[in-house]
Amino acid sequence: MLGKIVEVIIDRPLGSYHPVYKDLYYPVNYGYILGIIAKDGEEQDAYVLGIDYPISKFTGKVAAIIHRTDDIEDKWVVVPINMHLTKEEILKQIEFQEKYFDIEIILDNK
Repeated sequence: MLGKIVEVIIDRPLGSYHPVYKDLYYPVNYGYILGIIAKDGEEQDAYVLGIDYPISKFTGKVAAIIHRTDDIEDKWVVVPINMHLTKEEILKQIEFQEKYFDIEIILDNK
């Protein structure tokens, strides 16, 4: 899926809090990709990076996969089509949630 164009439905916009873990603040837009089912049986989760205001949906490219080695599901990183981020730039933006997991960031090297 790396490099593919997808649409993300945002259910946790930038500035919101997790619906269960009330102290988990979202400094980025976060949502899911309609119609793509992940290993957990739910729609594929995705971080949207490169947009610094709350949105309700976003079309962009899959720039990275966050592979959780200690969890069943992976997360996708979706960015504006012409944006390229390093692993360090991605980690800085997603560590608010991924710090609880052992992760590997797989980049689209195109």
